[in-house]
Amino acid sequence: MTGSARVAVEDDARLAARWGLPMRVDAPDAPLVLRHEDERLVLAGDPRDYGNPLAVDFAAGRAAHRRRFGGGRGQLIARACGLGKGVTPSVVDATAGLGRDAFVLASLGAEVLLVERVAAIAALLEDGLARAAVDPDAAEIAARMRLVHGDAGHDLARRVAESRIAPQVIHLDPMFPHRAKSALVKKEMRLFRELAGDDADAPRLLEAALDVATHRVVVKRPRKAPPIDGPAPRHVLEGKTSRYDLYVHRSLTSS
Repeated sequence: MTGSARVAVEDDARLAARWGLPMRVDAPDAPLVLRHEDERLVLAGDPRDYGNPLAVDFAAGRAAHRRRFGGGRGQLIARACGLGKGVTPSVVDATAGLGRDAFVLASLGAEVLLVERVAAIAALLEDGLARAAVDPDAAEIAARMRLVHGDAGHDLARRVAESRIAPQVIHLDPMFPHRAKSALVKKEMRLFRELAGDDADAPRLLEAALDVATHRVVVKRPRKAPPIDGPAPRHVLEGKTSRYDLYVHRSLTSS
């Protein structure tokens, strides 16, 4: 399930020890490195292969633009996760990635637990959340987001129980298998895929989510991709390039 890329850490022994990553001196040939740059943690490699360093920033850039102009509760992800009039469920984002979907949901009032299995990505998320917590525009949103490092396919129930966040909705965005035709993907996605690999065990992840969610599981898929192997979704919401498969246990109601 994980990729094969090695990640080293420059000049921060505590960071390396906390996330179980090697220091640069221990892995001099690692293609990717975590380092502090411009007062933020970044993941960087050869720019010819990976483009600009990758960071999580909830207070500026794409996240800030989407918070202001993204469409509120009319957004597809909000509708899929059941954020309707008078309804704001708690959400577990079991494949947190760079936290973009989780931030959208938290900006709309949802309490969100982010579960991320790749240590280097979890380190970026932790750094992004820490910076958002002291930003006047993002602090209130960041306060609704909690991060845990773990593999949701193996220990989702335990991670959720320890968080004490009610798993009304579980959101999944598994990495779609790579195809030869899509070799020229964005450099950011190439970096992410090298770390995370393909989610070959997505059916197990869906099964775990269905066991834990109290109300619904929401799975983001490319629009023309088949559903994950397993039970058929009850509803489907389609967008221009992606869709959401909804597996519903029971209806969400206002409190």
